[in-house]
Amino acid sequence: MADVEKRWAELSRKYRNYIKLEKRLAANTVESYMRDLAQLAAFMSAQGVAPRWVTAAMIEAFMASLYDLGVEKTTQARILSGTKSFFNFLLLEEVVDTSPAEFIEGPKAGRKLPEVLSTDEIDRIIATFDPATDLGMRNGAMVEAMYSCGLRVSELVGLRLGDLFFDDGFIRVTGKGDKQRLVPVSGAARGRIEAWLAVRDTGVGNDTLFLNNRGRGLTRVMVFTMLKGAVAAAGITKTVSPHTLRHSFATHLLEGGASIRQVQELLGHESILTTEIYTHLDTTHLRRTIDEHHPLSQRTTHTLTR
Repeated sequence: MADVEKRWAELSRKYRNYIKLEKRLAANTVESYMRDLAQLAAFMSAQGVAPRWVTAAMIEAFMASLYDLGVEKTTQARILSGTKSFFNFLLLEEVVDTSPAEFIEGPKAGRKLPEVLSTDEIDRIIATFDPATDLGMRNGAMVEAMYSCGLRVSELVGLRLGDLFFDDGFIRVTGKGDKQRLVPVSGAARGRIEAWLAVRDTGVGNDTLFLNNRGRGLTRVMVFTMLKGAVAAAGITKTVSPHTLRHSFATHLLEGGASIRQVQELLGHESILTTEIYTHLDTTHLRRTIDEHHPLSQRTTHTLTR
């Protein structure tokens, strides 16, 4: 551990000289960059990781920790900018072969967030579907799956029979870029899907999970239309789309004490910063849960020195 800290200190001193003498940054800017670099160095040193061995995933975890601590997005963006500058310097010094920070995106600001539904409102929506009909069972299963598993509408309509691993408690989801992930399936979602499977026509030769009355897969527009009608029937005046269910899933997890890192994995986001647009909780709540649900508790790293 001491060797790792020594290596960070050594390269930090060289970096200070570089941005001060060669880049000729203003004194205040230099000090700001060095304070930010000190946070990165402390985070990585605590894991026993020297500069040479830092990976993109480790930087993602560092950025997630800043979020969990309630650091403002503008500050996060500045720290990420400084992190990229530092690793570009390490490239020049031939300490690293590639920059692990190169493709990490900064936090998005000013994006309008969708509505959030309460669990009671979700129950009211599902209650509008008649469980005595095949259509009602299908629609109830779809809404429950979108909410309980945090699915995009494209992921929902793309589910296949072979994606169900109920004995193991998971479903397999194919997200953007055809990347697959396993998502835990709740008892409520499993029950509704199984009820739908009991009445689903097995003779259509189509292994898509959710079918229309002609035995074909559903389109995204069909799901939007179905949900819009159910929301109106439930007397809910909020603007609701399938994405609202996904957003509510993420929000309720965070409120329950999950870390943003865990939510990132369940939503299938490549970047932890993308997940931030799904969160709008009081940061004091996140601070209260950070000790129990810190992203570092979810990963294992090894002591690495150059």
